[in-house]
Amino acid sequence: MYKAGSLLALMAALAAASCGGGGGSSSSSTNSPTAPSGGGGGGAQTTVTITISGSSGKTAFNPNPAAVASGQLVVFKNNDVTTHHIVLDDGTMQTTDIPPGGSSAPVAMGTSGSSTYHCTIHPSMVGGFNGAEAEPPPSCTQNYCFGGG
Repeated sequence: MYKAGSLLALMAALAAASCGGGGGSSSSSTNSPTAPSGGGGGGAQTTVTITISGSSGKTAFNPNPAAVASGQLVVFKNNDVTTHHIVLDDGTMQTTDIPPGGSSAPVAMGTSGSSTYHCTIHPSMVGGFNGAEAEPPPSCTQNYCFGGG
């Protein structure tokens, strides 16, 4: 289902984004994930920003799930007070560590299909793309676990 070039682009994009968790306030404007950005020769391109809120489970990322098209750019913005690191659950892409207040580098999505992701540092922080929803691990006992502190 993934093309080699698209998969590499997706992996590089996710590697640039990290997972976030725990902190501060959330913005009421986070339900508008896309914003115009400069595009290349093929017309205007939008960037989807996924905000890391610092809560646990499915509420750790907003929007969740996020709608993205093939080739669309994705950025993870860490609004938390701790570092996060995002990886696609199928292992095809991951971000670098995203420090508090930082953002991942924009990454082009390799496919418009459904996929899920989580924070490697806080495994209960889960998200998805294009309708896919992930579940936190059932035996999570650390901070950021669903239902935990």
